[in-house]
Amino acid sequence: MDWSLRLSFSVFLILAAAIDGARAAAMVTGTVFCDQCKDGQRSLFDYPVSGVKVRITCADINGQTTMSKEVTTNWFGSYSMSIDGSSNLRNCHAQASGSSGATTGCAAAAGPAQNLRLSFNWFGMEIYSVNSLLTQPDHPMSICPQSATPVSPPSTPVYPRPMPVTPTNPVSPPSTPVNPPMQDSPPRSPPTFRVPPMSRFPPLPPPPPLPPMPPVPFVEASACPHQNWTMPEYKCYWRALNTDTKVADVFGPIASRRYGTGMTLWQGLQGRGDPHRTLLREATTALLNSYNSLQFPYNTEAVVTHMNQALMGSNRRVLLTALRFMRANSGSTNKVSCKFTPCK
Repeated sequence: MDWSLRLSFSVFLILAAAIDGARAAAMVTGTVFCDQCKDGQRSLFDYPVSGVKVRITCADINGQTTMSKEVTTNWFGSYSMSIDGSSNLRNCHAQASGSSGATTGCAAAAGPAQNLRLSFNWFGMEIYSVNSLLTQPDHPMSICPQSATPVSPPSTPVYPRPMPVTPTNPVSPPSTPVNPPMQDSPPRSPPTFRVPPMSRFPPLPPPPPLPPMPPVPFVEASACPHQNWTMPEYKCYWRALNTDTKVADVFGPIASRRYGTGMTLWQGLQGRGDPHRTLLREATTALLNSYNSLQFPYNTEAVVTHMNQALMGSNRRVLLTALRFMRANSGSTNKVSCKFTPCK
């Protein structure tokens, strides 16, 4: 056998072994929301809920359960589960199964199960996404819209039964009036009433002024780069997240294996030079912007999903994802600026 052919065959065997070793690895991601109106669908009043257990179950063609694993949502209502030894999770589904104790106000009932959808596949490394899962409280929120069902009238009108004619209860003929009215008398017109002019009544006092409407938070479009999030005068904009929050708690186990369990979001904002540190810096900035503005191009779930997909890909994918986050954080994606004002 020619040496070049031997070399090509050896490279093929090495690649086949590497691909075979990378197969049978999958990750499932999703978010659980509190269905406050108990209407079975996402609405304006729903919010991500933490501390909820999510069970992922797989079955074979006969309906027998082949795998069942459980995971708990993090502070932002998101969950991610790594599954080894499973190359096909298309016959699996996820459902909220209860509360771990951290959440008690919105875990009285669970919504319907959702099927797993394959959203990313690279050399056997698969990422499955799940539609939003729902949990419900004991009673719907008081401000939720009520569906009123009008009461329909009966189809057949009911009339009073006539009195039967009996010998003891004869029907008497109608009595004739003593003085019947004259047939030629003209009909009388009803009396007229004159309404007094409004000037004779005292004027009503003016209504009290209404209080000013409170400003609606997070509605204004804003996008701020990582330098602004590290300035002391803008510390008050860290509303939903804390500087000491762990990267592993926010982005899941894949980020934990890359950056460790002790790195905080504040430390992640200082990263530069290395592609993976740059990705962490821009992903953390995008996560903060998604909580600060509803009009930011990425919502919280999208930031976490794109971050994990990049970590499972090549260095080129890491740099492309970091560049997209950087464009959104600088405001060039939707032509907005940073709306920060110094904290008082």
